[in-house]
Amino acid sequence: MTALEAIDLDIGRGEFLSLLGPSGCGKTTLLRIIAGLSEPSAGVRRLSLATDRSGHIPRGHIPRGHTPSGRIGFVFQDPTLMPWSTVVDNVLLPFRLAGRVGSGERDRVNAEIASVGLAGFERAYPRQLSGGMRMRVSIARALVTDPDLLLLDEPFAALDEITRMALNDDLLRLWDSRRPTVVFVTHSVFESVYLSTRIAVMTRRPGRIVADLPVELPQPRDRALRTSPRYAAICAAVSGHLAEAMADAKK
Repeated sequence: MTALEAIDLDIGRGEFLSLLGPSGCGKTTLLRIIAGLSEPSAGVRRLSLATDRSGHIPRGHIPRGHTPSGRIGFVFQDPTLMPWSTVVDNVLLPFRLAGRVGSGERDRVNAEIASVGLAGFERAYPRQLSGGMRMRVSIARALVTDPDLLLLDEPFAALDEITRMALNDDLLRLWDSRRPTVVFVTHSVFESVYLSTRIAVMTRRPGRIVADLPVELPQPRDRALRTSPRYAAICAAVSGHLAEAMADAKK
């Protein structure tokens, strides 16, 4: 069965783009293609990532089966932590895989753990953490290599509303301070509007992008925004586009 159809999507450097659509519409498939974890059956994906901090940016096709090392961070819906390892060792994993584990890397890991609000839990095991705390570890692991592109696949879907809102705020804070390009998969209109600078609305399978919407809300954002008339108006407009996409898919 075809998962995606006629996807034409350009994502600018530093954008926070949400892919919004119903379950099974191909959002995760598209994210995996962007990451280089799945190959498209047709078409081309291109990625432009800095090779260093000097500003040199190579451009071109991503070779089949290749993902630029260290430049992409991926946060899955499940935290996918190693249960036998501490928080420090879970966040250290990208450096272990790269064969680089020194004092500099360990300092970076500790700083990243603190940045997601887990200072003091460095020696804890996943079983000792709440669901929200485990997701914070997963985010720290994705950010520890300072990626240019951060991909998140419904990371907060299984969390309670209070924890989800707190993690929304933390993610925005981290994005605002570093400005990686973010592609965030969700099926929540409210979450997509709160987080994003831009939303791509998708139909049911085979997934197509039927609306590409800028989110013109002030930065930085805070929880007071959630009760503002402007936020409510944008949520209503995005909901309307999503309803139209669902109706088109049934024809």
